[in-house]
Amino acid sequence: MGLVKVLKNKAYYKRFQVKKRRRRQGKTDYKQRTALVKQAKNKYAMPKYRLVVRKTNARIICQIIYSTMTGDKVMCQADSFELPRYGLKVGLKNFPAAYCVGLLVGRRCLQKLGMDEMYTGVGNDEEDEITGEIMETEWNKRKYFVDELDEDRRPFKCFLDIGLAYTVLGA
Repeated sequence: MGLVKVLKNKAYYKRFQVKKRRRRQGKTDYKQRTALVKQAKNKYAMPKYRLVVRKTNARIICQIIYSTMTGDKVMCQADSFELPRYGLKVGLKNFPAAYCVGLLVGRRCLQKLGMDEMYTGVGNDEEDEITGEIMETEWNKRKYFVDELDEDRRPFKCFLDIGLAYTVLGA
């Protein structure tokens, strides 16, 4: 057997940099987090909201979070363990439960912002009729059409953050 060159010598270990703790634990994708948190320069000191969805073994947790220099702040949150109060007794981790938790956190956010009277949800057909103008928004080379009900206040916008979970069908 011939000589084998040592690749990891003393100089290698002197320059080796340990990855961040949450990266080593497999909890945080820092490239994705930077993209979700970074705000445009012309929007100084305006929070960029993200809808954080976490699926555990027993429940689904949704939170609306924004970042500050001192750390992340939770604006509102909902958990699938709260769903039995609203009539959903079993299946707190399935797809319909995730939908219900998303609706619940959305309603709480609108209540906190004082926009819950503008966006009432399902009711009478006369009340649910769209009275605002449809606004066209372009982001990431895609067009989105949003109903703008009020001239003064724009619709609440947040970005979906699912963490390290896969976004494939059936995951």
